[in-house]
Amino acid sequence: MTITAVKRRFEFVGGSSDKFWEVAINGNEVVVCYGRNGTSGQTDTKTFPDVAAAIKHAERRVAEKVKKGSRSRVTGRQEQGKAS
Repeated sequence: MTITAVKRRFEFVGGSSDKFWEVAINGNEVVVCYGRNGTSGQTDTKTFPDVAAAIKHAERRVAEKVKKGSRSRVTGRQEQGKAS
């Protein structure tokens, strides 16, 4: 089975806000990086019991960001390796 990392970037620019939020799913982990545009931001990692739970969590967070007005930018899909 091939393990891939999909990273999505969202940006919110409005008023005095100029923020980014990125989410990446790496197997059963969800890595979120957020902060002001132009900075490296802060990173949080959550581990889930399985890949399906990680995907569900990431999709829920993405829906929250879109609902609040963030705009999506797909930053890439990267092959991480192969599991035996």
